[in-house]
Amino acid sequence: MPDALFDDPRFARLYDPLDPDRGDLDVYAAIVDEFKAQTVLDVGCGTGTFACLLARSGRNVVGVDPARASLDVARTKPGAESVRWIHGDATTLPPLTADLAFMTGNVAQVFLTDEEWMATLAGIHSALRPGGRLVFESRDPEKQAWREWTRERTYIDTQLKGVGRVRTWTDLAEVAPPFVTFESTLILPSGETLHSTSTLRFRSRDELERSLVEAGYTVDEVRDAPDRPGREFVFVARAVSS
Repeated sequence: MPDALFDDPRFARLYDPLDPDRGDLDVYAAIVDEFKAQTVLDVGCGTGTFACLLARSGRNVVGVDPARASLDVARTKPGAESVRWIHGDATTLPPLTADLAFMTGNVAQVFLTDEEWMATLAGIHSALRPGGRLVFESRDPEKQAWREWTRERTYIDTQLKGVGRVRTWTDLAEVAPPFVTFESTLILPSGETLHSTSTLRFRSRDELERSLVEAGYTVDEVRDAPDRPGREFVFVARAVSS
């Protein structure tokens, strides 16, 4: 089940206004150009920012996400009418022959068990054409990004147009490697307080590489994330076997 942060309409409609700078997606848009991909699968597409960006550039885009509230937001964006939206996950995809598949942001880390992760890799593999590529990012556990997930570092108090005053922050709840749990709080203009609890799994580079090979990929390279240099792995893997 998706976190309330993504599946509660009250959270989902404020996700983009509270994080309007999506410059982190520029590197992925450039990868689409680099590999001359025409059909792109966006796994965990959320509110559809990346999928709509690619659709507006003329690509054939499929966006899949288990959070219906996020997809409802995605469908309102410019370019959304050109995206094929699927409510589900990578294990429930229809037949596809994508050139390129993405998991941006924290998507690759929401799969907590080995079974979930391997099933996701298999589902994406089936949706790629032979030689198609999977690109995803995952935080390097050695950098301990969770140390910055504190109320002091994440607190936002802002006036949103058409909404009013909104306050939000993150509290680190538990660190039990490889799992890290954090709580998101959102206070609406009415004073109503919403909470969402999320857990991410931090896999090592070696662990990720082994899982990709086991799932029928070859790892072409592991790049750096330009917006978070030295803190994340950006995997570029090719589907090489069925």
